[in-house]
Amino acid sequence: MQEIIRDIDILSQKATDKPQAVAKVNPLAPRRLVYIESYGCQMNFSDSEIVTSILQKEGFAVTDDYQAADLILINTCSIREKAEQTVRNRLQHFNGVKKRNPGALVGVLGCMAERLKEKLLEEEKIVDLVAGPDAYRDLPGLIQEADEGHKAVNTILSKEETYADINPVRLHSNGVTAFISIMRGCDNMCSFCVVPFTRGRERSRDPHSIVAEARELFDKGYREVTLLGQNVDSYKWSPDPALKAKKDIEKVPDAKTVNFAQLLEMVAQVSPQLRVRFSTSHPKDMTDEVLHVMQRYDNICKYIHLPAQSGNSRILQMMNRTYDRAWYMQRIDRIREILGEECGISSDMIAGFCSETEEEHRDTLSLMDYVQYDFSYMFMYSERPGTLAARQYRDDIPVEVKKRRLNEIIAKQQEHSLLRNQQCIGKTYEVLIEGPSKRSDAYLQGRNSANKVVVFPAGNHKPGEYVQVKIKDCTAATLTGEVIEQI
Repeated sequence: MQEIIRDIDILSQKATDKPQAVAKVNPLAPRRLVYIESYGCQMNFSDSEIVTSILQKEGFAVTDDYQAADLILINTCSIREKAEQTVRNRLQHFNGVKKRNPGALVGVLGCMAERLKEKLLEEEKIVDLVAGPDAYRDLPGLIQEADEGHKAVNTILSKEETYADINPVRLHSNGVTAFISIMRGCDNMCSFCVVPFTRGRERSRDPHSIVAEARELFDKGYREVTLLGQNVDSYKWSPDPALKAKKDIEKVPDAKTVNFAQLLEMVAQVSPQLRVRFSTSHPKDMTDEVLHVMQRYDNICKYIHLPAQSGNSRILQMMNRTYDRAWYMQRIDRIREILGEECGISSDMIAGFCSETEEEHRDTLSLMDYVQYDFSYMFMYSERPGTLAARQYRDDIPVEVKKRRLNEIIAKQQEHSLLRNQQCIGKTYEVLIEGPSKRSDAYLQGRNSANKVVVFPAGNHKPGEYVQVKIKDCTAATLTGEVIEQI
């Protein structure tokens, strides 16, 4: 992936679900409390749900008060320098907890743990344990080592680990939408990206475990799942002959392998009432087969996150994106031809990559004019140690130039977001209600198929319901309307 840095300015998540008691834990023994903060992409948030499940089975209970926690975990992102600095600042903040409670442990998980490894233990004296993205099953052992006074670390990357058998604990859940991880790692070597080095090689999860998780979520009342991967379009699973003998493993219908289009269809068939989204796609792997599956099923949302990163072919080649401007535009054309003009499309854009000229920057702006994205994640280039770009190219664009170019990209996107939303006024959309509006409990909000946020008067409606909303007005970020029918 990389592509995605699903919240560049760092999102923080506090776990609030109350875990169920586990049979092997003595109910009379005091339960240790764990507090988890997650930063970065959606995959990190999904991983925190896996970590919580593992620790719950070890007798931990979740708290949203880090000052009361016996174990503080930070699930980290290494995509930008700012992300890592934010984590270092939080670690210093947690130092006060250890001073008040010397028995408390602090651990660093995820991509930053994988990239810096023992340095975190050496430089940040507060850190007691470090676990990379493929080492979460080892957390009970690492915690025991730390309890005994040892610094504990496991950042070994795996070629097989997918955590397919672990049922995630849904953290901070609205009870309506959920993430399902379908694969781990990345085989793309984009020159600016640390993900292949921090998350390892690509491996796909058993499709039957994915479908089973989607079905379980639906039975629990969830009405939307997002299939997650660094590059979902390269998903490819081959059945292990040894697994076919197991009674709980279904055979793959008429196929030796399952690709992403087939997986998408399998999940869509769980129920017409279960919406299906996915992220992230890579332009080189987005096939017409996937687009036709999306067209065939109404419950597969008509929205694609297709990061471009740049609109200039030379820069794309330096980024090792393995496509050029013309290829990307052809993919956009096919999306519009097969799924229609209302299909939502979003992107990632990087301003000021190594040696980028003003003319090449204008190519990015002109690509944005061609596509008219509904939304974009936009960043200044941030050199990351160990990446191909850091080894091969000089980060030679002045910060002031990067900022100016980024502001021009942001202004262009604001213009397009408003234009695309204005085209929705007067139209009616099916909206899945996710919860109260951020500004007022008198209003509810949800999203339509194209991933646009829709706000409307609450009335007697509840989260998890589908309603038909007629759009009356909009901003660049939000559609507003009124319910005309409940489905």
